[in-house]
Amino acid sequence: MPALKHSKQRDAILSFLMTRKDHPTADVVYSQLREEYPNISLGTVYRNLTLLSDIGQIRRLRLGDGVDHFDADTSPHYHFLCTKCGSVIDLKLDNIDYINQLADVGFDGQIAGNVTYFYGLCGKCTKEKCSAGEEQTDVL
Repeated sequence: MPALKHSKQRDAILSFLMTRKDHPTADVVYSQLREEYPNISLGTVYRNLTLLSDIGQIRRLRLGDGVDHFDADTSPHYHFLCTKCGSVIDLKLDNIDYINQLADVGFDGQIAGNVTYFYGLCGKCTKEKCSAGEEQTDVL
């Protein structure tokens, strides 16, 4: 593969992602970069996010919520998606790649890997739900 032509905008996208732990969408990246690069287009952001993902400098997360999220941390780790607020959080979890062997039992193909996401309510939404439940109890 030929060397990539240097791009200040691509560097800015990568630098921005490296400062984030919330796994932003392309729209979030675009809105933040417009402050520094007012002429940047959403298409440019999408193309560069796709390129950075394709060459392995970032991870594209498809969590089933209809939008791609991006993560500068390419180390093996797992993600949690809050079904209420939509936040994406890194999980501190021991490696569970042994599920490949579990899945392989009784399967006549060859398991090459897996993508595992966890979902439910984040801590903030759980607290809000509990607080709302307590308020309702007080009213009754």
